[in-house]
Amino acid sequence: MGGMNESSRTYDVVLFGATGFVGVLTAEYLAANAPEGLRWAIAGRDTTKLERLRERLTEINPECAVLPLMRVDVAERASVRELAVNTRVVATTVGPYLEYGEALVAACASAGTDYVDLTGEPEFVDLMYVRHDALARDTGARIVHACGFDSIPHDLGAYYTVKQLPEGVPLRVDGFVRSNATLSGGTFASALNQFSRARQMLSAQAERRRHEPRPIDRTAYAPTGTPHYAKEIGAWALPLPTIDPQIVQRSARALARYGPDFRYRHYAAVKTLPFAVGGVVGMSTLFAAAQVPPVRRWLSGRLKPGDGPDEARRAKSWFSVRFVGEGGGRRVYTEVSGGDPGYAETAKMLAESAICLVRDELPDTAGQVTTVEAMGDALIERLTKAGITFRVAAER
Repeated sequence: MGGMNESSRTYDVVLFGATGFVGVLTAEYLAANAPEGLRWAIAGRDTTKLERLRERLTEINPECAVLPLMRVDVAERASVRELAVNTRVVATTVGPYLEYGEALVAACASAGTDYVDLTGEPEFVDLMYVRHDALARDTGARIVHACGFDSIPHDLGAYYTVKQLPEGVPLRVDGFVRSNATLSGGTFASALNQFSRARQMLSAQAERRRHEPRPIDRTAYAPTGTPHYAKEIGAWALPLPTIDPQIVQRSARALARYGPDFRYRHYAAVKTLPFAVGGVVGMSTLFAAAQVPPVRRWLSGRLKPGDGPDEARRAKSWFSVRFVGEGGGRRVYTEVSGGDPGYAETAKMLAESAICLVRDELPDTAGQVTTVEAMGDALIERLTKAGITFRVAAER
């Protein structure tokens, strides 16, 4: 279990960025659901805000009256290092990660500390691989990015689908995402930031390819699909330019269970053609606008990090990811579904991932790994208990 001596660490889990929008939801989830005896703490830049949050958590669970607080600022390396050496798992919500994330990944890699985050930024994930994977492998640290709605339902969902199909044969899986949820400021800032950095993103990808070993006897790829009407789900399918297909591809490269030749494609599912056209236009407009700094600044002023949908809106939100998997003469339809994807469920996924790394019997991994590689079945089981549905809808 990891390369660290459990007893020498003060905490099992520290939540960093606890006072941000998703941070608060994650802290509330931990206050209500942390397993017996879990030693956890909250960390952030502003002690006053942390104290206020602790009062709020104490209303949920009186034991939180003595919840430890840590003042940590990414700009102060000593505080980041202290955070890493004192805990077994750091869960961080502090994004955009390209701007604020690296100091913590570096500290965890060097201290042999497990790390989970909510990034959906491919450039960040690739750069962290290039710069810190080798050291993390040496120290036994597991660096697990994208432990929220990006990319847990897609990564675990594709894996769950693969497990319903025959072994040792070429497999094809398509994922179709549906949701009625609204974005938060942080998510929006992150997306804009990503779109504005297409060139840097490609160069980080190329650099990673130079460093990354590939399986010799198997292939796994995640091509961008084309917009089309998908009869199998009765909706229009639009290719989704998110990090998810890359994460699925990494899991498939890491695990032989995905077969000798694996392909994954990732789509948004929309019911009507005007919506489909609007989606394509919306994405490409946002992409184009993000290349122009003044427009990008104007757009990011519309929704500031820290803003997000209120509780009533979140309570009505839902997501569903349908998978169609084929191979060895079989076809299977599966679904991963849950409540508000961006916030409530993301907080749940991040918290359960951190607890899973501390508490569960897991495969022996180190370095930068996906949620499937690091936690697989154990995390599916945790999330199922926590109210996220994994099911086989039909098979032929």
